[in-house]
Amino acid sequence: MDPHHLVKMANEIGAYFAQMPDREEAISAITAHLRSFWEPRMRREIIEHARTNGGDLEEIVRAAVLRLDPPKPHG
Repeated sequence: MDPHHLVKMANEIGAYFAQMPDREEAISAITAHLRSFWEPRMRREIIEHARTNGGDLEEIVRAAVLRLDPPKPHG
């Protein structure tokens, strides 16, 4: 999927939730929305984009996307 399209969609979602008065709550809401409504492939691609070239993501959206990234197993 085109990363620019994913970024556009993620930023639009972020703009909606960014209106919440509590920033932390907004980040959590964006993360929950992406988990609930984006297919795994889309989530993997936006996570990779946020890690390597996320400058076009709004800051609040980048923070939310990086929370999608599962912790790496130890060992």
